[in-house]
Amino acid sequence: MSEMAAANMEKGELMSQVKQQIALANAQEMLSKMTEKCFKKCIQKPGKSLDNTEQRCISQCMDRFMDAWNLVSRTYGNRLQREQYRTMDSVEMSN
Repeated sequence: MSEMAAANMEKGELMSQVKQQIALANAQEMLSKMTEKCFKKCIQKPGKSLDNTEQRCISQCMDRFMDAWNLVSRTYGNRLQREQYRTMDSVEMSN
């Protein structure tokens, strides 16, 4: 294997690790925000357990939060892809 191929392989592995770390950080951020938002919305008087109303509220709040997060993530990803294609097209046109 040539030095260049080995360097490209290492670069690819490093990029993969960075992407995994970013995904993990995003998941942790989402969980933290969801917990804070839903707790504030659904828990009026913290106690030893949740009553049925609080459990239902937490469940629905988490579902809505996840749906919104997924929609925003997909939309953002699509926008990034479109921008990347535009940038690639601009570079090709200038050459």
